[in-house]
Amino acid sequence: MELYPSIEKSGVQEIKEFQEEKLKELLEYLEKNSPFYQKLFKENNIRIQDIRTLEDLQKIPTTTKNNLQQNNHDFFCVSNDKIVDYSTTSGTLGDPVTFGLSDNDLERLAYNEAISFACAGIQKGDVVQMITTIDKRFMAGLAYFLGLRKMGASVVRMGPGIPELQWDSIFRFKPKYLITVPSFLLKMIDYAEKNGLDFKNSSVYGAVCIGESIKNQDFTDNILSQRIKEKWNIKLFSTYASTEMSTAFTECESQIGGHHHPELIITEILDDEGNLVKEGESGELTITTLGVEAMPLLRFKTGDIVKAHYEPCHCGRNTLRLGPVLGRKQQMIKYKGTTLYPPAMNDILNDFNTISCYQIVIKSSEIGLDEIIIKVSTDHDTENFIPEIRDHFRAKLRVSPKIEVMRFEDLSKHVHNPNSRKPITFIDLR
Repeated sequence: MELYPSIEKSGVQEIKEFQEEKLKELLEYLEKNSPFYQKLFKENNIRIQDIRTLEDLQKIPTTTKNNLQQNNHDFFCVSNDKIVDYSTTSGTLGDPVTFGLSDNDLERLAYNEAISFACAGIQKGDVVQMITTIDKRFMAGLAYFLGLRKMGASVVRMGPGIPELQWDSIFRFKPKYLITVPSFLLKMIDYAEKNGLDFKNSSVYGAVCIGESIKNQDFTDNILSQRIKEKWNIKLFSTYASTEMSTAFTECESQIGGHHHPELIITEILDDEGNLVKEGESGELTITTLGVEAMPLLRFKTGDIVKAHYEPCHCGRNTLRLGPVLGRKQQMIKYKGTTLYPPAMNDILNDFNTISCYQIVIKSSEIGLDEIIIKVSTDHDTENFIPEIRDHFRAKLRVSPKIEVMRFEDLSKHVHNPNSRKPITFIDLR
């Protein structure tokens, strides 16, 4: 297996032509095997022979999470006996969406993670500690394990939580890399400091960070990243993926965005009218999966607002790179004339070392406007602290949300729910 696929260092035109060949194969496969896309092609009078270039994709309607939810079974292109793994992802209408993977899909998933981890500098023989769940129908944990195994790395399957046990494993197995939600690193540092552990001289060189952003749009470290690095001088690598994509965009050592793997996915970035955005503008990431057997997707709108970067990378790859996710389209908040996304509020709250726990709650007011309530727990004197948070919000985002102070024990139960894969810092009640 080639850990550094040559197509990623080919010319931009060569990458495009390569993807167009793969697209042709996908369209033929969907027309033959996918009940959902057979119907879509028929209803919209689409002749797949007319879709020759990436630009021609615009002739095909997009697919949404609602389509997946309402027609889940029609997306399956293989019979149930070919499915070797089931995963679920949260749906916009409440019910989870089921994803099935065939044996070939698991191979593709392993390949995707292997080349993604290689991109971040992980090599054969490195020890990697997985601080992420591999169960609960969670595709990512399985993907990480399969990818590390495929590239010849050693895996310590720790799962999330329990800082004491994480440190025990680090000192015992000497991992070079961790895979974790970055905010958990702060918990680990806190435990190490309180218990006198020599964590600064541990074997850990870097962490692949999942589920939370660690970069600003210009690729400088955001507040969360800065707080980790102030205490623990390790490299932090961003990676971005989703169950629907079965593909990851992971940073290389240059750390200027997650690299696109052209043999696995076609990307489009669309505005609200469904047109391609101009270079340098942000829009909704819309993806077409390549090489997926059980549940391929064509022009699927991910709901994530991103910006692509096209200038060549120092690592020699000529693939586009995705910047940090600005926010999820459905989580966009209109507050007193200002458009906001949760990550911008996370940055402000992470700026306060005295906040031990927080949760952002959005709901509709009696007159139908978005209302923001920020629940925090702190040991600080609340009389001065609340105005300080409000002032910070006004300065950075020009808004002043309602602040509620709660006991850590009460708030922590809601934020660190054992059934959730990552901290629940945002709740949308609209």
